[in-house]
Amino acid sequence: MAAPHNATVPGTPQSLARSRPRYGEQAIKAVLMVAALLSVATTIGIVVSLLEPTISFFGEISAVEFFTSTSWGPLFEPPHYGVLPLVSATLITTGIAIVVAVPLGLGAAIYLSEYAKPKVRKVFKPMLEVLAGIPTVVFGFFALTFVTPLLRSIMPFKIEIFNALCAGLVVGFMIIPIVASLSEDAMAAVPNGLREGSYALGASKMTTSLRVVLPAAFSGIVAAVILAISRGVGETMIVFIAGGGQPNFTLDVGKAMQTMAAFIAQAGSGDVPVGTTEYNTIFAVGSLLFVMTFAMNFVSVRLVRRFREVYE
Repeated sequence: MAAPHNATVPGTPQSLARSRPRYGEQAIKAVLMVAALLSVATTIGIVVSLLEPTISFFGEISAVEFFTSTSWGPLFEPPHYGVLPLVSATLITTGIAIVVAVPLGLGAAIYLSEYAKPKVRKVFKPMLEVLAGIPTVVFGFFALTFVTPLLRSIMPFKIEIFNALCAGLVVGFMIIPIVASLSEDAMAAVPNGLREGSYALGASKMTTSLRVVLPAAFSGIVAAVILAISRGVGETMIVFIAGGGQPNFTLDVGKAMQTMAAFIAQAGSGDVPVGTTEYNTIFAVGSLLFVMTFAMNFVSVRLVRRFREVYE
C-alpha cells in the first residue's frame, strides 16, 4: 500500500525548520537591532558634539598649558586653563569612593551569594539596590548636612565645610549597589560543581567563597568595579554640593576641590557667552572626561575577556 502524500518515510530525518515564517521573532530582532543602532548613534552624536568646540578651544589655548598647568580659572581675569586641579580632584574623590565601595560591595555580594538564604536574599538585594534609585542631589545634601559635620567632629585634622573627603565617601556609598549587585550576579553564575568540589576536599564555606567562587567570578567583579569607577568619575551633584567649587591643586582631602563634572555643571549653568573660549572649556573638559571613561571601559573589556577564558 502506498504511503500518504504528507506521511514521513521511516528512516528519513525530519526537517527542524518551521513551515511558516516567525513574524513575531523577526519583529523582535528588528526592535533589538534598532535599539543597538540607537546606542551606537548616541555615542557617535556625543563625540561629534564635543569634537568641534574642543578643536576650536585648542586652536586658541595651548595643549601644553591645558595638560601641565596647575592653575585653573577660565572664568576669571586673567584666565588660566590648566586642567590638572580638576583631574586630580576627580581622581582623589573617585579613589576615596572606590576604597569605600569595593570592600563593602564585595562583602555584601559574598554574603548574598554564599551565605544568605533565598528568602533573605530576595529581601536584602532589592533593599540594597534602592540606594541606586536615590537622586544624587539628595546624597549631596546628606553629605553637606550630616556627613561633613560628623567628620568635622571626629577627624583629628582640619576639615573645611566643603571638602573632597566627604564627597568621596558619599559617592562611595552611592556606587555600592553597582559593585554589590553585579558582583553577586557574577558569583551566582559560578557552577555549583566548583563549590561542591571544594567542600569535598574539606574546605570551609569561607575558604570556598574567597579561594574558589571569588576567583571564578573575577571577570564579572572586575567589570562591576570598572563600571563603578566610571560612575564615580562622572558623578556631578554630590561633588558639586559637598566638594565645593574651588579648583585647588592639592592632596589635602580636607579642603574644597572641584572635579571635572562639577566644573561642567557650574560653567554650563552660568551666563558664559556661546562660542567664546570660556564656553568651549566646557567641551574640552567634557572631551577629556569622555576619553578617561572610554579608556577605563576599554581596559575593563580587555580584563574581562582575559580572565573569562581561564574559567570557561
